[in-house]
Order: sequence, then C-alpha cells, then structure tokens
Amino acid sequence: MSHRLIRALLPLALLVAQPAWAWSEFAHRLTGSIAWSQLAPAARAEVRRLLRAEARLDTPECRLASIEDASVWPDCVRGRYSERFAFSAPWHYQNISVCAPFDINAKCPNGDCVTAQIPRQQAILADRSRPAHERLQAFSFLVHFTGDMHQPLHLGDKGDLGGNQVRAGYGAKAFDRMNLHRIWDSDLAERALTEPPAITPPRITPAMRRAFTAEPAATRIAIWARDAWEISRTVAYPELQGYPDSCPIPSGERRTLPRGQVTPDYISKATPAVRDQVAKAGSRIALLVNEALAPGGRSR
Repeated sequence: MSHRLIRALLPLALLVAQPAWAWSEFAHRLTGSIAWSQLAPAARAEVRRLLRAEARLDTPECRLASIEDASVWPDCVRGRYSERFAFSAPWHYQNISVCAPFDINAKCPNGDCVTAQIPRQQAILADRSRPAHERLQAFSFLVHFTGDMHQPLHLGDKGDLGGNQVRAGYGAKAFDRMNLHRIWDSDLAERALTEPPAITPPRITPAMRRAFTAEPAATRIAIWARDAWEISRTVAYPELQGYPDSCPIPSGERRTLPRGQVTPDYISKATPAVRDQVAKAGSRIALLVNEALAPGGRSR
C-alpha cells in the first residue's frame, strides 16, 4: 500500500479506533469566547501575561495566542506532536456506562480522565510558583477539558467508545464516513450553534451565568458530568433511529458496528441540549479560571 493511500485512510481509521477527540473547533472556540467575556479583569490580565510564554511550549504548528486558541490547542498537539502529548490522550473523555447508575469514579484509572484532570489543571494554573509555560499549558487543558466534559458522548458510553463504534447516517453523508460521536462533535454541533437563535457571548445573561455555576465547589464536577452523561443516556443513544436497544451492545454486534440514522426529529431533540451545554461550558470555564487567577475578583 502506498504512503499516500495510508495517509488518506488513516483519518477514517482513527474515527473508529480512537475514543473521542472533542467538540468541533467551532464549538470549542465558542466556549472560549463565552468564557473570555466573563473573565474578571485581573484574570484577563494574567491570561495575557501567560500567553507571552507560548514559545516555551515549542508547539509552533499549534498556536496559543488567545483563549480561543487555548480551547483547541490540546487537540492540535495530540495530532501534530503526538509522541510528546500521548500522555494526555485519556484526559479528554471518560467512558461512563449509560447501562448502570452514574459513577463519577468509573473508567478513571490513576486520575487519567476528564473529570479528574479539570481540578488538577485548575490547581496548576493557580500555582504562581510554577513557570509561566507550565501554567499556560494547564490553562489550555482546563479550558479544553471543561469543554470536552460538556459534550455528552465524552461522558456517556454504551460499550462503543462513546459512539465512536456506531455507524450513523446524517443527511446525505454515508454510514461509512460517519459515526455517532463525530456527528455530535461536528455536524450536529455546528448546526445547533449557528442556526437562529445562534449562541453568542452576549446571549449569556448574568442570571443564566449564576444558574450555570450555582453548584457547590465540592460536588460541581460530578454534577456537571452527570448532566452531560444524562443527555447521552436519554437523547444521544435512544433517539438514534435503528440503533439496537440492548445495553450494552453485545460484543458480536459491536464487531459488525451497529448502525443508526439521525433523523430530523433526532436533531430537534438534540439541538437544545447542544446549545445549553456550550453555554454552560463557557460560563463554567470562566468560573474556574477566575477562581485560579482572580480569587475574590468579580467577573465581567
């Protein structure tokens, strides 16, 4: 097989073989923009200072010059600098079964999962004794992983790597090109976020921000994760037309990759969830960054 053909086929193989990348670049950058609009002045100033340490990360193909860049940098370095950042691969998701009661501690060996890494990265960001480039990396991880945790199929799983092993038709896009996880990452997310009423930072009112961030600090990560998981359990999987009802999918069916069809009714039920999750993610990123960089400071 030629190297050119291998390069052409590799992205398709990764869609099935790898667990979850993330929300699309559009959705991640939107969470960053929402968060930036809510940062306290002191937090903004510290972020700008940390961004000046970008060169020390030595990732010139993955820019890190803004909070929007930070929201996608962890995915970029996983692809462009895979050997250096392989350690972070399991930090983007947590395959918690939707076939049993929610368990925040499931599928998180040694803290290598998204819900464990969010408070860890927040603590590194807050530690002013650390070098600026280490805190900048933690800032990007914090922004990105908080976004990832709000993508329902980064939390919910039916024995299929969060939908990565589910062939799914989406409009004219063929089954062999799409999977359920990818649809939630990209096509469905971008449609939900751009069709009127589009989600923009000014649409997130102070009352909405307070509601999105009202959970007690000790339990908020578990609550946020459970809410995303619940969407996967009640919408992402059961509303997929033609998808097997068995839970989990029997291993024999997984080998042949189960199929389902995204219908207009599926889209109408999923769209409000996507919009809510992105709005919540942006506001919660701001909360976590403000706590790390401007404790006691007021958000904008």
